[in-house]
Amino acid sequence: MKQYKILIFGLFFMLVLVACTKLDENFESELQQTQTSSIPVADLLRGAYNSLANPFMDQSRLWAAQEHTTDEVIGPTRGPDWDDNGVWRVLHSHSWTSEHTFLRETYRELLQAQYAATNVLQFNPSAQQAAEARFIRALTVFVVADGWDQVPFRDDLQDLKKTPTVLKGPAALDFVISEVNAIMSTLPDGPAYVANKDGARVLLMKAYLNKGAFASRQNPTFEAADMNQVITLADQIINSTKYTLANNIFDNFAPDNDVKSTENIYTLYNKDGDRGGNVRSRWFLGLHYNMKPSGWNGFTTLSDFYNKFGSTDQRRGGSYPGMTDVGGVRTGFLVGQQFNEKGEALKDRKGNPLVFTPEVKLKETGANLEVTGIRVMKYPIDYSGGEQADNDYVIFRLADVMLMKAEALLRTNNAAGALVIVNAIRTKRGATPLTSLNPEALLDERGRELYWEGWRRQDLIRFGKFLQPWQEKPTDDPKYLIFPIPAEQLAVNPNLTQNEGY
Repeated sequence: MKQYKILIFGLFFMLVLVACTKLDENFESELQQTQTSSIPVADLLRGAYNSLANPFMDQSRLWAAQEHTTDEVIGPTRGPDWDDNGVWRVLHSHSWTSEHTFLRETYRELLQAQYAATNVLQFNPSAQQAAEARFIRALTVFVVADGWDQVPFRDDLQDLKKTPTVLKGPAALDFVISEVNAIMSTLPDGPAYVANKDGARVLLMKAYLNKGAFASRQNPTFEAADMNQVITLADQIINSTKYTLANNIFDNFAPDNDVKSTENIYTLYNKDGDRGGNVRSRWFLGLHYNMKPSGWNGFTTLSDFYNKFGSTDQRRGGSYPGMTDVGGVRTGFLVGQQFNEKGEALKDRKGNPLVFTPEVKLKETGANLEVTGIRVMKYPIDYSGGEQADNDYVIFRLADVMLMKAEALLRTNNAAGALVIVNAIRTKRGATPLTSLNPEALLDERGRELYWEGWRRQDLIRFGKFLQPWQEKPTDDPKYLIFPIPAEQLAVNPNLTQNEGY
């Protein structure tokens, strides 16, 4: 069962350090002495794993950057609720600035995770411990390069007064590819919540698939050699027969998904009373105040995105054991009248029927502002009552691997082979098979399969759709293809330069 069950303590430096911060000699010396004498390498590694929790799982961090900026998520201001000085609205409308709080904090926390992983390497870890730490570091480098294009990087923490170098775009991907290939044979085979060989293969697939987009986000290109790498890596994972498409897609996200899922390849560990992050936000952020549990009545999807699903598609959701019978909440998309576990119709706080409508605006001011927007429940609710939900947070899973292989085939003129893969997924999900496949149809299929999992912004950029208008967002400036470098980072690292347009 799940390992790594000791809460990390004493890693205060990881919680406060910005990767670019200059530390004085006394603190540096004290830090190294403390780590050497009192913190085992195994605990440092647990700390590195823990450092991924907030930037990946908190609803205001990487998830917001990758989903609120797309056609899948909108965070409407509901009268006096959810204004937050417009931080949610500007993400969806593509009007953020270099002062955006959540983008700044996401960047900072990802660099902290990179630092924590690199720190493990300073204290004679075992070969496997070093490989796991290097995987965590490579993952953070990839994610930062994807969002901000510039990654402050230290390979050696012995001289913290030295300004970090900066890896940009393609150079960052070259590092990720080299690093992951170097550690592949040393990584363990599993379980999913530990950095493992197949997780490394998926990260490599992401790197090769996005090479052309990182080089030119406005005009991505796709080299046949890179696409062949994607296909080869996918086949290694698929042909291992370790993974199968789940009979119920929502099992991959359930409180016991470490046991129940047959798809998950790499996840972030969550266990009540042990360790984890704010995975509970994935249901609180959409549930109404009068639902069980009482939610925050915030984010929704958009009707145009919801309408991409066929009526028989399992991914639209439905009742789920241990959830619907306990609180009345269904998985997938919540639209229309909502009910409790007894089948009784729920009401909003004014006594009106709690009927979620497809219509939603960035600013809601009417009498129905509590019910506008289709809510999304990708993660089944953990009703155990603890402070920490047990749903492991999904980073990589088999369906994504299959769809990336299909994309690589399509981009190398093998639409027939790609169609077979896509229809295998659609058949498993109860959707009608497609008769043909083009890039737009494949992008739609990635949306249907991977909605709210944190890949939509990257996908839209790679398919050339990110700057196009959609509901509540006009056509916009190409500068929004990359996030701005936070001012605090520019102030301490002269190797960073502000991205164009900010």
